[in-house]
Amino acid sequence: MERLAVNLAGVTFKNPVMPASGTAAYGQTMAQQLALGDLGGLVIKSTTAQPRVGNPRPTTAVTSAGWLNAIGLKNPGIENVLAEKLPWLATHYPDLPVVGSVAGNTFDEYVTVAQQMATAPNVKLLEINISCPNVDHGGLAFGTDPAVVEALTRQIVTAVDKPVFMKLTPNVTAIVPIAQAAEAGGAAGLTMINTLTGMGIDLQTRQPILAHGTGGLSGKAIHPLAVRMIHEVRQHTKLPIIGVGGVFTPADVLEFYLAGANAVQVGAATYGQPTACTDIIAGLPAAMDQYGITSLTQLISEVQG
Repeated sequence: MERLAVNLAGVTFKNPVMPASGTAAYGQTMAQQLALGDLGGLVIKSTTAQPRVGNPRPTTAVTSAGWLNAIGLKNPGIENVLAEKLPWLATHYPDLPVVGSVAGNTFDEYVTVAQQMATAPNVKLLEINISCPNVDHGGLAFGTDPAVVEALTRQIVTAVDKPVFMKLTPNVTAIVPIAQAAEAGGAAGLTMINTLTGMGIDLQTRQPILAHGTGGLSGKAIHPLAVRMIHEVRQHTKLPIIGVGGVFTPADVLEFYLAGANAVQVGAATYGQPTACTDIIAGLPAAMDQYGITSLTQLISEVQG
């Protein structure tokens, strides 16, 4: 449907909705629950150089205001993803744009995985998860230091021939300098926001409800924070922004657009409603009609100039 189509860094998506990284893994299970080809794109699970088993269980928990998760970047490693996961998607859904999510604990790992991920023909964009611990610099997340963000972005952009979107962590005092650092490093776009660090404690055991202790909070609680951060960043950049955080309805999608987003990702909504992504896509035209929106491209031009 032309009125839903969007362009991100030269890549056309037939609609703006895609699952957030991690929530659809590599597509096989989601394909049994909904029409995968109806998605605007598919963001795969954050992938590292070597396979990772992730954190001990329990890794997820429901809170009063969303989900906590501490999966720990569990993934089969880039070699398996290139040999099996991405070819399966290319065979069964040849027209589905894939966003390759890249993670790592060192500059070298990020660059190596990004280079390998970019070789897959159906990977149209790279999304760099910079919420990972930087083992070379005391374990703080890569995405909390503007200088590190700029340097990492530049190294990845120089090493690959596909658009690079940096996924920003909200666990910072000021998000704008991080976004500006990514742009200075040559990023083609931004994804924002990742989860917020949270914690829950079991009153009976007096222990954290996640084995890891803390985890990432997702769900409706973080939506207003994402709207605010997207709006702030939009005042300082023309880069395309993929908005993520508490998207459950077509109205949530349009709110992100009014804040300055160019596309959206859906995460926590899929936990209780596996078809959330396609349900939102199906409901978008009516929501756009309700608010007098002809097309998403026109809405972007109205909001962003």
